[in-house]
Amino acid sequence: MRVLERDSELEHLRGAIAQAAAGQGSGLAVVGESGAGKSTLIASALAQAGRVRVLRGQCEPLATPRPLGPFRDLGLVTTVDDADLRERLVDDLRATPTVLVVEDLHWLDDASADLLRFVARRVETLPLALVVSYRDLEIGPQHPARKLLGDFAALDGLSALALQPLSEDAVREVVSGTGLDPARVHALTGGNAFFVAQVANEPGRPLPTSVRDAVLARIDDVQIDDLEILQLIACAPDRLDDRVLPLVGVDLPSLRRLDETTLIGRTDRGLVYRHELARLAVESTIPPGGAPRLHARLLAALEQLEPQDPAVLTHHAVAARDGARTLVHARAAAEEAVSSASNREAAAFLEVALAHLPTSATAVERAELLAQVCRQQYLAGQHHDALASARASIPLWEAAGETAGVAEAYAVLAVLGYQALGRRHVIRDHIHRALDLAEESGAPATIARVHTDAATLAVIGSDLPGCRQHADRVLQVAEEADLEEFRVAGRMLSTAATAVVGDPDGRLEILRLIEVAREHGWDELAWRGYVFVFISDYEHGNLRTAHRVFEEALAFVADRDLPFARLWHLSFRSLAHVVMGRWSAAEEDAAAALVDTPLGGNAWPFLAQAQVALRCGREGAAERLDRAWDVAAGIDEPLRWFPVLSALAEQMWMTGAPDERVTGFAVERIVELSASPDTAWAAGLLATWLERLGLEFELVHPVGEPFRLMLDGRYAEAASWWRLAGDTFAEAMALADSPDPEDRVRAVTLLDRHGAIGTADRLRVELRRQGVDAVPPRPRESTQGNPGGLTNRQLDVARLVAMGLSNSEIAARLYISPKTADHHVSAILAKLDLPSRRAVVMKATELGLD
Repeated sequence: MRVLERDSELEHLRGAIAQAAAGQGSGLAVVGESGAGKSTLIASALAQAGRVRVLRGQCEPLATPRPLGPFRDLGLVTTVDDADLRERLVDDLRATPTVLVVEDLHWLDDASADLLRFVARRVETLPLALVVSYRDLEIGPQHPARKLLGDFAALDGLSALALQPLSEDAVREVVSGTGLDPARVHALTGGNAFFVAQVANEPGRPLPTSVRDAVLARIDDVQIDDLEILQLIACAPDRLDDRVLPLVGVDLPSLRRLDETTLIGRTDRGLVYRHELARLAVESTIPPGGAPRLHARLLAALEQLEPQDPAVLTHHAVAARDGARTLVHARAAAEEAVSSASNREAAAFLEVALAHLPTSATAVERAELLAQVCRQQYLAGQHHDALASARASIPLWEAAGETAGVAEAYAVLAVLGYQALGRRHVIRDHIHRALDLAEESGAPATIARVHTDAATLAVIGSDLPGCRQHADRVLQVAEEADLEEFRVAGRMLSTAATAVVGDPDGRLEILRLIEVAREHGWDELAWRGYVFVFISDYEHGNLRTAHRVFEEALAFVADRDLPFARLWHLSFRSLAHVVMGRWSAAEEDAAAALVDTPLGGNAWPFLAQAQVALRCGREGAAERLDRAWDVAAGIDEPLRWFPVLSALAEQMWMTGAPDERVTGFAVERIVELSASPDTAWAAGLLATWLERLGLEFELVHPVGEPFRLMLDGRYAEAASWWRLAGDTFAEAMALADSPDPEDRVRAVTLLDRHGAIGTADRLRVELRRQGVDAVPPRPRESTQGNPGGLTNRQLDVARLVAMGLSNSEIAARLYISPKTADHHVSAILAKLDLPSRRAVVMKATELGLD
């Protein structure tokens, strides 16, 4: 198989295959427009794969993709709800040198994307050449493949090969001897390899003016019956199953004639078009009204086969305009998607079912389906769609006299309003109405569910008495009706009211209850538990151990396809990184949290970006803080106000520019906002910044210990507390507040060492104005040993170095090669300005790596 102008790309692919045969894994993404030659390039490399096992699958252009479609076709997956699927797949790939090819990622489903990410992140430890292909222009910011492609751009062992259009010289070589003008062919085809080949195959025909003409020239003389078979195959974008052929009247002579068109190929399981452009061109020849009949023929045939694939059946039922069968198959496809934690696909299939619900359906039937759609949209992070579904269900529940349904819909509106809109007054109205209706309904599950939501909103909103009251009601109903999920929920919420005020036993109990929820598949409850743990850790400076919980939570929400939860946890971790002075990692997480549409109630990514900009002396802090303020103002919660107000006060201290939000609002409301015991830490942070600004304020409630020490003038003790907690920036600021010039000089040195150059420069100016001698000069960028410059990946490696692990042991832990581990260690030592691995071990506590 000959490919033009692809020597370098072909060499890369062959090299990856040879490495896999030798036991070293790598991943390559082949990128290009439709017709660029991606499949041809891959096939050419596979032709010389030798004895390496080759697994080649592809994604399918179904309206809603099948969960784990390519893996099921390859026989690597038999059921979509296999709990041990990831580990078994990796074990299988570890046993035999393999080339795993998954083509057309632009049609990828969520479950396959997660599975591919799991494999890709371990590829260096496997005898595997992982090859994927996709059209880059067809993958948007929220596409299932986006995070996987981010891995290919950023992670070790993974890289991308971009295929450029053929040059005019290559086109000249292809059309040599045909009499065609190479320049004109190049201009008409844009150098697209597929189009060029189609034109060159029929040089005697008039040069087509469109892609469609180039393809259809291949079939203009086929018999009418054969054309119908081609059209039938075009209606099956995944493939036409071999078992279907006799059921739709396709015999061997017909197949021979079709083969002569050169448009049709085959896989192990059926007939396919050699190129999607060819399929689309032939599909366009189907006369008006003909497509539903063709799809109906395929649907009738596929329904006779076992096992059935509800996603494929749904595709054909929709195209056949058969509402009754669409409803049946879409519901089955949604159920299958839910079982594989493919929430986005589940939502899509349920939306299809809803659209095909017959007009004779009762209000309750429609409302129940809307509630299911809403649930999956919520879990899939489609919050605004979920809000619309919940609202649409309310008049239906009301018309049917189903008070419980109305109550649950309003509770959903409250939760979604909090996450998507960030408007407290709307949330309050919805949850109060939900509570009244739930009690009126007398339905135990509804009462428990609504009080669970109310308790969650209460604890986040610093209404701890309200949280306990709702949690008690949940427990009461759960015991009376034997509702185990809500028994666990009630215990978790009751414990959360103590954990968020600093009770370590409460924190441990929540972690235990998270495990119970995970074991039972109560995904949302488990996620809420992780949020409570974060609040407990963040609000009390317990972040040295929190990183393990962050990693566990992020892995969990990715595994269970909870994109909205992932955004929150990335945002939480960005704040934790800021506290620990990990500027690069904080920016990395904040940026990732904002890649998808940001949740309306989430101020944290903007706050993290603003604080990094302030402390590192970069532009953009004011704009980000304004965004964070807008969100906090809408939510109107103490734990939202305090961090943003503190950052605004820090900005005022840095710039000297007055800010009414600080001088007015913060000073006036600090007493009111600090009334709840869970705000002692946040109020203390704001109070220290107001003190630095010389503003008068009143505090009648206790604040966290290190802030109390600072406000009492015990700066050395406060600095020591912060040092042990791992908050280098707060340690430096405690020293900066000291009247002792030596402490203040130490503060500048400490800030310089950790990359907080903007804050250090602010102190330099003040110290020089006060006549302090020996102010440290601003360090040159090239000589800074900056822990704040470590990325998330480098932090992972640095923690393992601090544990005394060798490169081989680090590689085994992180699923990378020892060589890659060595590269990371070298970069870490350079950024930390440390001479050896032993120095990292010795300074682990100081660096927050223990």
